[in-house]
Amino acid sequence: MPDDQRERPEWASRLRRARDARGWSQGDAVRALRTHAGSPLPDGLTDQWKRWERGRNRPDEFYRPLIAAALGTVVESLFPEERPRPPERNTEDLLLARSGMGTDELVERLRRSALDTATLDALAFTVEQFCCGYARRDPLDLLSETRRWLSRVAGLLERRTTFAEHRDLLDAAGQLTLLAGCLEYDAGRAGPAEATRRAALALGTEAGNPQVTGWAHEMRAWFALTGGRHREVIDAAHAGQDAAPGRSVAVQLHAQEAKAWARIGDRRNVHTALEQGRSLLDALPAPDRPDHHFVVDPQKYDFYAMDCHRLIGDDALAGLLATEVLRRSGPDGCAPSPMRAAEAEITLAVVAARRDDLDAALVHGTNALDGARRSAPSLRMVGTELATALEDRFPVDSRATDFRRVLDEVTAPV
Repeated sequence: MPDDQRERPEWASRLRRARDARGWSQGDAVRALRTHAGSPLPDGLTDQWKRWERGRNRPDEFYRPLIAAALGTVVESLFPEERPRPPERNTEDLLLARSGMGTDELVERLRRSALDTATLDALAFTVEQFCCGYARRDPLDLLSETRRWLSRVAGLLERRTTFAEHRDLLDAAGQLTLLAGCLEYDAGRAGPAEATRRAALALGTEAGNPQVTGWAHEMRAWFALTGGRHREVIDAAHAGQDAAPGRSVAVQLHAQEAKAWARIGDRRNVHTALEQGRSLLDALPAPDRPDHHFVVDPQKYDFYAMDCHRLIGDDALAGLLATEVLRRSGPDGCAPSPMRAAEAEITLAVVAARRDDLDAALVHGTNALDGARRSAPSLRMVGTELATALEDRFPVDSRATDFRRVLDEVTAPV
């Protein structure tokens, strides 16, 4: 790699990689840029694009959204803001620092129904911490703890409370129920997960909480997607978009819809759904807790698009996005999710298989199956797509046919 290229800022290198993945010249990129502008742009933009790719000057606030739209991503993905990572602290320490009470005291207050503002704030913070632990904590341990807290909150809902207290308890119960359903489904327990999802939908409806209701519909879309019921995904996505318009959950609902269209083979609707989700996500403020499971962080958009581009055969773009997802999945990344990393490895494996590189495909496929934290249904869905690609490309090689057996073992219900 030339020295001048090594010295470029990451955003400048990303511009070049994104353009190359589309097979565009710099003039093509500028023409795409103009199609997303609401008014005519000045001449000389091709020279300006060259300077951007060299990292000579960073695009300003006017051009950054146009560039992101032209390259089919969000501003935060191309031009991430530097944010200090908070120090690693456990929930007990954080709760004590935030509320002045530990978990034992919080539990005691809940047992006595001492629901003052400090207690309800501490409860909301504890629920938030559980949701932020989704991607990293042992799923069965987290499920057990979530159920214990859900039982405590359910007991309080049966007692006499004020309207405001009841609403806050319903919100906490709704989020805990959503989390429990996701963890159950990750473990391959589809029946209990669906019952839990329906309970979350009922809680969200009772509380008038579109966030909980929207995520309950999103879970239905997710369950249907991994179950191969693609038309149901679209129905659930539309129901959720109607229930929670303009919220971050709607971004993920658009993404689930796009994934379903991709598996149906409808490229036009894939691009429509992705663009709807992209434009909504770009309009939302950056979340305070991007690790919260029920918050869509801007870095997740490339993950959504990666899956769709792999399915519709845009291998260069799918490979680029998978590499970006993995680049952000390390200890210094912005989206430290092992499940996203696993699906990115599957994407790179499929791309390698399509270019007849079995060795590389198996390396990436093995990496995907090695993670300790996984969602069995999601990994089984994308892993099966890889297994099919391997068997189609290498029908007489036992290494290819063995992948499906290992996948079945890894994703068996627990």
